[in-house]
Amino acid sequence: MEKAEKENIVMFPFMAQGHILPFLALALQLEQKGHSITYISTPLNVKKLESSIPPSTSIRLVEIPFNSSDHGLPPDAEIIDDLPYNLVIRLLEVSPCLEPSFRKLLADLIDQQKGIKPLCIIGDFFFGWSADVAHEFGVFHAIFSGAGGFGLACYYSIWLNLPHRHNNDEKGEFMLPDFPEAGKFHVTQLSSSVLIADGSDPSSIFQRKCLPSWVNSDGFLFNTVEELDKIGLTYFRRKLGIPVWAVGPILLPVDGRAKASKTSGITPEECIEWLNSKSPNSVLYISFGSETTISASQMMQLAKALDAGGTSFIWVVRPPIGFDTNTEFIAEEWLPEGSLQRITDQNKGLIVEKWAPQLEILCHKAVAAFLCHCGWNSVLESLINGVALIGWPIAGDQFYNAKLLVELVGVCVEVAEESVLRLGMKI
Repeated sequence: MEKAEKENIVMFPFMAQGHILPFLALALQLEQKGHSITYISTPLNVKKLESSIPPSTSIRLVEIPFNSSDHGLPPDAEIIDDLPYNLVIRLLEVSPCLEPSFRKLLADLIDQQKGIKPLCIIGDFFFGWSADVAHEFGVFHAIFSGAGGFGLACYYSIWLNLPHRHNNDEKGEFMLPDFPEAGKFHVTQLSSSVLIADGSDPSSIFQRKCLPSWVNSDGFLFNTVEELDKIGLTYFRRKLGIPVWAVGPILLPVDGRAKASKTSGITPEECIEWLNSKSPNSVLYISFGSETTISASQMMQLAKALDAGGTSFIWVVRPPIGFDTNTEFIAEEWLPEGSLQRITDQNKGLIVEKWAPQLEILCHKAVAAFLCHCGWNSVLESLINGVALIGWPIAGDQFYNAKLLVELVGVCVEVAEESVLRLGMKI
């Protein structure tokens, strides 16, 4: 008797490292459960993934056509991480242009399988329109979120209600009208794009079209744990009226993360060798993620504090606000005079350009704490490894993740609460 064909699952993440990597981690787990995987992304992102997925996997990578230059974006701009901050919203705005090509890819896939439909389609929450396409073919559709339930619930409610615009509280505090259990919020917990939103701005227009489309899906998967994130998951069960599942924590294996991420400013071996020279619980790891960064003045002040303090550290430095994201490290402009040389001479710290092997670092016994932007992937990696969190949220759902971790879970201390960096058009 012939062995039955594996049921196929189609996966379609948004073009950002913080979306692509969680989708890949989920794909690897689903493959282990006996499913075949068709993983769709734009050409340059597929090329990056081809060299990073494990050789043992049979995940099929499929390119969906996209030419950024046709949409007012720089050439080869296929991922948020490489875009200037003011163009992030543009990539979101033009993403629905992928719909016709996605529909054709599904039709071709079904033809190739002699009429057998995929078991389901798992789409990104920024691709809410993919649910309607799935249903055209009679296929079950689920959204997968690499963000946590609480953080995304706050993000969802704030964008749809803009409650701070109708608030006259002198302290700048407000509540979410449909999510009171989240507690009080302060205007300093809002990104600049939310603060300036009036319902007619580009970010509002995109969000108010995208977010309501989630109700059309057949289910919602979150990379989180029910016990950690019950309030947010309960909110979505109530608001969307569809099944909501906590399927986390889902992380790429250490070697898979290193290969799938950007070119590292340091090899894992070099990093581990340096950490091995440090005492247990003596190192501060600092990274603000793959999509966000701090200002040049904040970078300068942070460097002064690290230089003056006695703590060993690893600091992943990305170009500050106002610099091209591909700019090479400019120590004389971003750091106090002589600090890089002192840090190097004293073997006090490692300053790594753009990206470091984060999981390897957080797994190491020398690391005591993680100063981070509170992006959900980083939060999960830190909590799983028992590393204390120091939160410096910058954009999007990061403020709400910090609120959850500080106020409701008690595993984080937040810094710079009253002087939070605002990214011009960061969502």
